[in-house]
Amino acid sequence: MPGKTTSGTKEWADYNVNCVKGCANNCKYCYAKMMAIRFGRATEETWKNMSIREEMVQKRFRKYNGRVMFPSSHDIVDIPEFKEACFTVLRHLLDVGNEVLVTTKPSINVIKDIVEDFRAFKTTMQFRFTITSNDNEVLSFWEPNAPTYEERLESLVLAYNEGYKTSVSIEPFLDSNPVPLVKELSPFITESIWIGPMNHMPRNHIPSENIAEYERVRGIKQVDNLRNIYNHLLDFPNIRFKDSMRNKLGIS
Repeated sequence: MPGKTTSGTKEWADYNVNCVKGCANNCKYCYAKMMAIRFGRATEETWKNMSIREEMVQKRFRKYNGRVMFPSSHDIVDIPEFKEACFTVLRHLLDVGNEVLVTTKPSINVIKDIVEDFRAFKTTMQFRFTITSNDNEVLSFWEPNAPTYEERLESLVLAYNEGYKTSVSIEPFLDSNPVPLVKELSPFITESIWIGPMNHMPRNHIPSENIAEYERVRGIKQVDNLRNIYNHLLDFPNIRFKDSMRNKLGIS
């Protein structure tokens, strides 16, 4: 029998912290964006217009009993005021001894600065870079303002070469066969590679010019394809399958 799907960020961390409303990446599949629109905190047009949550920047965090994910509903973008706010929060979390999972679709300039500024925290910090495809045309459709594949790969290689703990999220995987991407990234991973399908896909109000791409991705998350991917990667070093994928396959 399939197990219960782990809720939200709990599959990766015990706590999550954010200091920005909205996200410039404006990914089409973003769950945080969907929830913000659903509850009237943003619209399709305004989500990408970010604002800093000053109360979080000023907050003095305690030492949590478990790992903290930062951020979970926005990114650390290469815009000075937003990068500064994120770096301040990250330092406040690390200064009191927290173990922090830094999650991002990485900008190379941001990662260069984190690598330089947070060297003292290598043992308590892990990067988890979201790299969902190595096809920039696909990335530009689903993640329109996020960095290119080449920039994300460069960021991963840099963090790895500088001795940081590195992991990757290939969720949602956007290629029909993500195995080549896993093989390309794996030499630069010290911790884990997570893989899972797209979970939230609208069926209504999709612009006619986008329907073909939505149907393509809807097709690659079918059970037969998921099982084929699972079988190819089951014994691959450091691979972790998201609960959403395991449950679709009936694997506990």
